[in-house]
Amino acid sequence: MASVPNVHSGDVDERTPRGQRLPEGLRDPLEGFLRYLALGRGRSVHTIRAYEGDLLSMLQAVASEGADTLADIDLAALRRWLGSQSEGGRARSTLARRSAAVRSFMGWAVREGKLEVDPSLRLASPKQHRDLPDVLHEDQTRRLLEKLAGDAETGDPVAVRDLALAEMLYATGIRVSELVGLDVDDVDLGSRTARVLGKGDKERTVPFGVPAANAIVRWLGARSVLVTQASGAALFLGRRGGRLGQRQAREVVDAALRGLGDTGARGPHALRHTAATHLLDGGADLRSVQELLGHSSLSTTQLYTHVSVERLRSSYIQAHPRA
Repeated sequence: MASVPNVHSGDVDERTPRGQRLPEGLRDPLEGFLRYLALGRGRSVHTIRAYEGDLLSMLQAVASEGADTLADIDLAALRRWLGSQSEGGRARSTLARRSAAVRSFMGWAVREGKLEVDPSLRLASPKQHRDLPDVLHEDQTRRLLEKLAGDAETGDPVAVRDLALAEMLYATGIRVSELVGLDVDDVDLGSRTARVLGKGDKERTVPFGVPAANAIVRWLGARSVLVTQASGAALFLGRRGGRLGQRQAREVVDAALRGLGDTGARGPHALRHTAATHLLDGGADLRSVQELLGHSSLSTTQLYTHVSVERLRSSYIQAHPRA
């Protein structure tokens, strides 16, 4: 269960720009909402802190204008706060996230009887520009994995691990956080499936193919070289024997992608994007890809159909004589 950040504790700056403490009538609802996220919704500490930071930004702004309770906050005040965020150079994605956090907070306050009217109902969010993710072509993916396989032939346990890591990311499309969270017992080599704990502590089972299975078998044989008391049940280990961290995994994939020399794709998420795109290119249905990736919304998965269309368009322009 996620712990609840406490605005009394000094974890965050609870003072307004004028140096005043956040009024009790604003601080108490904030703490109540954070408890709701942790205990009622099971949100992670990282998610709760993100909400806390976004909401403190708004509450400090309205407090500096004289608001003492939630009832003192109106739509105009929220728009002024959001406008100042935009003028301060905040990214559109940040503004959209902060707007959503305020709407969630205010909606909760109304449901809890702490507020009669929700002033955020007409607070517009800036539309986010969604860039199509960088993905690898099949030839690039093959070269990436062949290079890692060649490195693994040296017998270096870290190189063997890196091959297994990349094969699993591409085979399953799982997030890097899900990958490094895998324990040895989460992988069933007989059925070639992995039990993954995703966002919101939602568990799902994902399949993988023979190349990934072979890479995992090889890594399990080399893993013992790195095992220490800190290893526990972790599937992927760092050089010192502890569970491999997300940053280390990103560095491994980044280095391998840079080595290709002909792609701007970077990081483990590029392999997730690539897996999804190649599945759709190969005829997989959208719902199956959604389940594999652990997307709560089909609209998120649909982004990859746009990627496939763009790749089709690019091929068409290059190949069709009247394109």
